[in-house]
Amino acid sequence: MSNLISLFWNNLLPIFIIAGIGYLVGKWLEIKPKTLSQVIFYIFSPALIFDLISNSQLQAREILQIGSITVVVTLLLTLLAYLSGKALKLPRKLLAASILVVILPNAGNYGLSVNLLSFGESALAYASIYFSFSVILMYTLGVVVASLGSVSFRQALLAILKVPSLYAVLLAFIFLAFDLQLPAPMKVSVSLLSDATIPAMLVLLGLQILNLTRNQHFKALSIAAGLRLLISPALGLGIALLAGLHGAALQAVVTESAMPSAVTNTVLATEYDVEPGFVASVVFYTTILSPITVTPILALLS
Repeated sequence: MSNLISLFWNNLLPIFIIAGIGYLVGKWLEIKPKTLSQVIFYIFSPALIFDLISNSQLQAREILQIGSITVVVTLLLTLLAYLSGKALKLPRKLLAASILVVILPNAGNYGLSVNLLSFGESALAYASIYFSFSVILMYTLGVVVASLGSVSFRQALLAILKVPSLYAVLLAFIFLAFDLQLPAPMKVSVSLLSDATIPAMLVLLGLQILNLTRNQHFKALSIAAGLRLLISPALGLGIALLAGLHGAALQAVVTESAMPSAVTNTVLATEYDVEPGFVASVVFYTTILSPITVTPILALLS
């Protein structure tokens, strides 16, 4: 019980406080989520991705191994979410939203902090690889899924080319490969924008909570939450063991795969107009329920 209280106090309560501020300010000033979403999408997120990847100190083999596991887990979840949505006969936009919230975990502000607090710096290094690849998937596969809510598959693929974060990823890998550095003023600017990303996402979550509706799409929400909080860590554990991971690497992969739905999903849902209210609901409820599932997983891994 003390572990559960500590996890909530140190990792979840700050998230709820910031989202609550966003909710109250949004209700008071009637702020439109779309505006903040665009700022995050086109400015903050690319800075975060570039800063994270370009400053990585990890070895190529480790990056490839953890990255491959991240991709496999995500693709399997995509298939399961798609089949579940089809079984429920969900309309197109709701199906896209259901897949989105299942495949993209909160591997950053929540996952990284849980790994650091639970398993230390060694696990954090591996967790950062998982997070980096989940971010790449978010702005490639995630954009395709979100776009499919309203356009054809070809148009969805072309939508990736309009995503600034994709170019941030490519540029970051070039800087990493050739050991390049930004000029000092630009480096400080990118770092400041990067630091602002997570708080801005949490404020956006609060704004989106204004769109929550009771008992709407309850079956879709329940299945999405189950896939995200129960099936995902099971897949992460199984694939990590098959890949021969152990110690800190195993702990990091399983913990990251157990995270609730990413706050960034609300950004994509708002940007591409795929049931943002439903997406905010799944993010909100999986975050609230996550201590119930994450705590025993941490105990098992310890």
